[in-house]
Amino acid sequence: MKRTVEEHAARFDEYASDYDDGQDSDEYRACAGLVIEHARSALEPGDTLLDLGCGTGAIGLALADDADRVVGRDVSEGMMEQAREKAAADGIDNAEFDYGAFRDPDYDDAVGVVTSNFAMHHLADDEKREAVDTIAALGPRTFVLGDVMFFDDPDPSEPFYDPSVDDPATVGVLADALTDAGFALTAVERVADQVGVLVASRAD
Repeated sequence: MKRTVEEHAARFDEYASDYDDGQDSDEYRACAGLVIEHARSALEPGDTLLDLGCGTGAIGLALADDADRVVGRDVSEGMMEQAREKAAADGIDNAEFDYGAFRDPDYDDAVGVVTSNFAMHHLADDEKREAVDTIAALGPRTFVLGDVMFFDDPDPSEPFYDPSVDDPATVGVLADALTDAGFALTAVERVADQVGVLVASRAD
């Protein structure tokens, strides 16, 4: 991780109120749409959806009607406050947002589906592997990951990410982490050369 958890939290706190307005790229919208689509297909009656790195709640709130319960976890209180305000404005009462990190989500209840969109790329590769292991230990049927990821060698002159802050992985690194944790990769969606969605289901 190029910055500490506290530094990431402070960074996102600063522009939480304007965050949604800045997420207008075609790649981001397509990625979020695919995460929602795959998670919706995986959810079953009575399921809890756990959204890690939930930000302002875009994924979890979009799936609130499909899940019995939505649990969002993030390190930025400012981002989660935006999520809570959106939930209240839309009359969504089955969603909760509290502090939690990828490798320590502070959640130990049953979960059917875990999602994460544009958040895990802040972790170094070994930290991503630890995060995947933590997610697997929660026992979800499905994990849907949308993020910055490299399908080919990235063009250093046109990064989709901020090299000073972010640390994206190749699709291969992420796939290996998922399979080593007991998941089977069931879908790979290439949104762009540096953006994709991976869907992993329990292999057992």
